Amino acid sequence: MLATYRLEGATLTPVASTAMTFPAGEAHAKQPEAGEAPTVIAVHGTDANDYLAAAQLADVNRALGLSTTLLVPYLPAARADRGVPFGAQHYADLINLIGAEKVVALDPHSPVMPPLVHHLTVVPLRSVIDEFIDPAGYVGVIAPDEGAAQRAGEAADALGLELFQARKHRDFDSGALTGFSCEPLPEEGRLLVVDDICDGGGTFRGLIEATGLPPERVDLWVTHGVFSRRSTGLDQVFGTIHSTDSYGPRLNPDLPVAVHQVTEVLVHLAP
Repeated sequence: MLATYRLEGATLTPVASTAMTFPAGEAHAKQPEAGEAPTVIAVHGTDANDYLAAAQLADVNRALGLSTTLLVPYLPAARADRGVPFGAQHYADLINLIGAEKVVALDPHSPVMPPLVHHLTVVPLRSVIDEFIDPAGYVGVIAPDEGAAQRAGEAADALGLELFQARKHRDFDSGALTGFSCEPLPEEGRLLVVDDICDGGGTFRGLIEATGLPPERVDLWVTHGVFSRRSTGLDQVFGTIHSTDSYGPRLNPDLPVAVHQVTEVLVHLAP
């Protein structure tokens, strides 16, 4: 999903994209009207065609003497950060092909991918979560596993809340997941589970089953809401599911999610 904007001073204004596709399928971009060139291009998701369209738009901007800021809130294939095929490198190559003077990403899954992307500014979760979450409604933050510990800890610090650590347990020989545990939680008050990505939500279901928390006592924050069909029913586990519009379109549009808009926030947070 691609969106285009014009940034003038501190004002971000949506403008019509001039990207188009020829009948044979090739990407192209028309010359914009005077003063309507999209100097901020946002790609939400993983569609390679969106990145190719962004490359055409950025090329037109260069011809007009304009710089391009590319927002890629969800870095694609950040979970494919090792092994073969090395998906993180391939998506980084797509992003670099665009040639934007500035690239901005939000809360990437892995530290491996950001160094692969040219001119990248990373906006961490701690810089945005207090824009969307009122800490007065919570008594603490839960990290659902050890992989989420740093991210959830930074979110807890930003919100001024206590961090509680949960852990996954696996069979030593097979590596199969055997269950979850969590350090003791407050007996009263609402808690916020924090992680970066939700696909089907199996980790979060397992955590809630282990803690016995009812929906009225626990909400979920995931920066990047993929929400595949396997996420159906996750709203029966959590009171409110919070996410951003970093990934789109959502794969399970029937799942009730409080979607927070990050485009303008990212533009103004990135130096």
